[in-house]
Amino acid sequence: MHFVNKTPFDWYSKKQATPEVATFSTEELAARTAIEQSRANRLTFMYLGVPIEGPSILLGDNESVVMRVTIPHRKLNKCHLIFFWHYVRQAIATGTYDYVHILGKINPADILSKHWSYGTVWGMLKPILFWSGDTGELV
Repeated sequence: MHFVNKTPFDWYSKKQATPEVATFSTEELAARTAIEQSRANRLTFMYLGVPIEGPSILLGDNESVVMRVTIPHRKLNKCHLIFFWHYVRQAIATGTYDYVHILGKINPADILSKHWSYGTVWGMLKPILFWSGDTGELV
């Protein structure tokens, strides 16, 4: 999910073509896809003349993926993920993106990809759907 000024702007959900043995490679692929989409969104806003202040923040619920990408001296032992890993590391090294760990049960992006009960999801949906306050404070 992509947010602009606390408003859902864009989202992406894709069924996996092949099953993965571990969630690590799936999360690594998702991080690369998020960087690509975020770059496209930032470029669109720059073309429209919208000033962009600060880095874009990526939230990941797999702590091992976040740590491997954000800490420079950590190594990647899975050779087939090396291109995704370097792509994300390079984007974070530029300072344009921050990659932060978030717990899976409070991750709003999981609403799009999993089956939830109403009571479980409402706590995450309410702040997204019913933003209250002055939008002038966001500028």
